[in-house]
Amino acid sequence: MAEAFPHSVPGSRGTVVSAVPGHIQARMDPTELALRPGGLISGPTQMGFADMAAYALVLAHIGPVAMAVTSALNYQFLRPCRPGPLFADAHMLRLGKRLAVMDVRIWTNDANKPVGQANVTYAIP
Repeated sequence: MAEAFPHSVPGSRGTVVSAVPGHIQARMDPTELALRPGGLISGPTQMGFADMAAYALVLAHIGPVAMAVTSALNYQFLRPCRPGPLFADAHMLRLGKRLAVMDVRIWTNDANKPVGQANVTYAIP
């Protein structure tokens, strides 16, 4: 990720914790800048983290392809996202020649109670 986004602060987009075929787990430690009024982690922060997890999963399967880009991201807010570490489980649903479709679940302190869920599609050049 640091290679793909050289101007980002290390870890600001999250880090991959584990990767196996078809699945990655990631972690992000949001700062106070990621909080919205009311003290919750903002929607853009959650969606960006889901997108990072999906991108990492795509690259884990096809290698470093710079122009693999998000073509669709649909995010469902399921619960208030309280401050603290964010975790993601990203699963590959379909990997084709031109598109990759993934399911990403985001949670804070209980994997059985996700705060959000994303369907993410990447276009592959």
